[in-house]
Amino acid sequence: MGIKSLLPGSLGFGTAPLGNMFRSIPDEEATATVEAAWDQGIRYFDTAPFYGAGLSELRLGEVLADRPRDEYVLSTKVGRVILDELEDPADRDLGEKGGLFEHGRANKMVDLYTADATLRSIEDSLKRLQTDRLDIVWVHDVAQDFHGDDWLAVYETARTGAFRVLQNLRDEGVIKAWGLGVNRVEPIELTLDLDEPKPDAFLLAGRYTLLDHNRSLQRLLPAATAQDVDMVVGGPYSSGILAGGQHFEYQKAPADVIAKVERIKALAAGHGVSIKAAALQFALAHPATAAVVPGATRPSRIAEDVAALKENVPAAFWTALRDEQLIAAGAPTPTA
Repeated sequence: MGIKSLLPGSLGFGTAPLGNMFRSIPDEEATATVEAAWDQGIRYFDTAPFYGAGLSELRLGEVLADRPRDEYVLSTKVGRVILDELEDPADRDLGEKGGLFEHGRANKMVDLYTADATLRSIEDSLKRLQTDRLDIVWVHDVAQDFHGDDWLAVYETARTGAFRVLQNLRDEGVIKAWGLGVNRVEPIELTLDLDEPKPDAFLLAGRYTLLDHNRSLQRLLPAATAQDVDMVVGGPYSSGILAGGQHFEYQKAPADVIAKVERIKALAAGHGVSIKAAALQFALAHPATAAVVPGATRPSRIAEDVAALKENVPAAFWTALRDEQLIAAGAPTPTA
């Protein structure tokens, strides 16, 4: 298992922002951003029907349709089916993520994790993405942040529906890998304890970052490493607060988070380190991490991400973070 041999590099492009996350993005800006990612050598693209009710997939597909399919790796997600029926995006119940895609398409989204819905979701994604195949498919958001106290029941539906369908598709060679794409560690821990089906990897957003990594280090990442299951780190900038933005966990950052970020930034500045380099290189330092997939809506941000991976970060900076208890004592860093 694992997907490190499948991925073309450690830096991918997360396309949630292309679904008009937080703001309405002009089509030309979205197109230019995807083209910039390609021009900068990025060849792994992650998307989902949820991102703007299919808008992210449509925009990504428009650009990638002109690129050789064998030259890039593509992942999307199942768990939500997009209907022709319309609704007010601002009125959607998204659990803790209310209003996240209020600027997206008005097509109604329905949470469905059954076997039939999984196959329908994949078929619809292929059309929106203008491609004949997917490389990786993630089961999206089977967790507390979207489903509250009902999340275990939703998870069970996915386990007997989406999980088994995706494992069969992988075993048949239709897709190359599958796993969960979530913002919480508990569904992944639960899945790692299953005898079957067995995923290849997980996409974990926001839970292995400079700001939030303690819980992942306790059980999740050791278990994933022991089972040779790779992790793709989504949201390495913690919804933007680590890259100059104002959001944490997809909402306006609270005062305590802002204060912690300012402490990290001060140490970074003192060691001549950019905050983006610190964030990306920290997430990649764990042996279970196969890639990071930051999002962007401006072409210039892509070049910044690429430069951040190449930036020299002195060992003294990581030591300073530990001394100030800004990262866990046992967290791997690029130099230790």
